[in-house]
Amino acid sequence: MFIYLVRHGETDWNRERRVQGSTDIPLNETGREQAANTGRLLARRHWDGIFTSPLSRARQTAEIIAAEVGLSAPIAVPALAERNYGEAEGRTGTELDALYPGNINVPGRESRDSVVARVVPALVELAEAHHGEFIIVVVHGGVIASVLAAVSPERPRAPIVNGSVHSFRHDDGALQLINFDDPIEVESEITGAATFDAQNPIAHREASGL
Repeated sequence: MFIYLVRHGETDWNRERRVQGSTDIPLNETGREQAANTGRLLARRHWDGIFTSPLSRARQTAEIIAAEVGLSAPIAVPALAERNYGEAEGRTGTELDALYPGNINVPGRESRDSVVARVVPALVELAEAHHGEFIIVVVHGGVIASVLAAVSPERPRAPIVNGSVHSFRHDDGALQLINFDDPIEVESEITGAATFDAQNPIAHREASGL
């Protein structure tokens, strides 16, 4: 079966380059437009179901996509919530560096291993419950990055832009990356940062893999 992970549309905190994490921030108007655009691209294929993180920015994106592709309301999966960034949430990279210079660990931050330990089994469970199907799962940049680190660790880091689509195959109990920025997204009007560092306000901290 095939899972297509979609990053939610833009929020005001994305625009301001603030760390969101587990903080529940809704889509802004640009984010809604991105979600609709992604939905129109996805509508070119057949889909069997749509699932989402419970956070509003993902849920709203999933609802817009579901309407575009002709699916019923998305089902929320709690284990797919974004990584908890602790005291980093709500802060820009500059603010964070002033409080925690260098690579000092930020209090309350969820480890990447912890994210992988809850997200990957949840995706595998969805895959096994939907054998032979094609499903859409709307999640977050930190979630997608964690899945990529687990299933394709040799792959160079790259921006995971709002509204982007990333395809995976479930085979023999494991997830395999098919396409980062799946070709379904080629005609999208979505634009993003040119590099991972420009897109992520805490990129230099993420480089440690913590």
